Amino acid sequence: MKSISRNWLRLPPQALDLLTDCRGIAATEFAVIVPIMLVMFFGTVEFSSGVAVDRKVTLVARTLSDLLSQSLPTAPNSTSATVDDTSLQNVFTASIAIVNPYTAAPVKAQLTEIYVDSNQVAKVQWSKAATIGTNATQATLAPSSRNAGDIISVPTTLLTRQTYLLFSEVSYLYTPAVGYVMGMSGVTLTDVSYTRPRQVVCVTYNNIPAGCPTP
Repeated sequence: MKSISRNWLRLPPQALDLLTDCRGIAATEFAVIVPIMLVMFFGTVEFSSGVAVDRKVTLVARTLSDLLSQSLPTAPNSTSATVDDTSLQNVFTASIAIVNPYTAAPVKAQLTEIYVDSNQVAKVQWSKAATIGTNATQATLAPSSRNAGDIISVPTTLLTRQTYLLFSEVSYLYTPAVGYVMGMSGVTLTDVSYTRPRQVVCVTYNNIPAGCPTP
């Protein structure tokens, strides 16, 4: 111990000053903590924006099926309503206003009419999809991933025999500004909504279904 103390005492004054100097500790700690703080900050911002967009996706899904369900009868005593490409395009275009102020370009939506037969089997009657271009003011119709006659899974509580359902599906690719926080390729947000026609028994598109059959 005496030899160590003597060696310590033999150090030049400059070395002793360097060993006892604590003026850079705060800067060093700050440099270590800043990256963690930035990740937490941007992570909170991006997560909050993602939650807000997810909520808008839910609103879009509900709005699309709700607007289609309000289609009016083709005649005073008719049990069906008729929609064409123009009316469907207008329904899909509502997505732009709902998603605002976020860009609507990542929105992918589908509207499908389902018929639940007497055996409680849900089948697609017709289906149409839409996309929205960058800075577009109107949706563009596109082929749907569902075809007429496809059997579709529907919640048990909605399987009422010989009834129709209007089914909307919406997806949104949310790409965070700071990619490494939530994923470089983004996060796909989805939601669906089921609504029964309000004014009629069914809604026809291109004469499908013909006369709202209820076998």
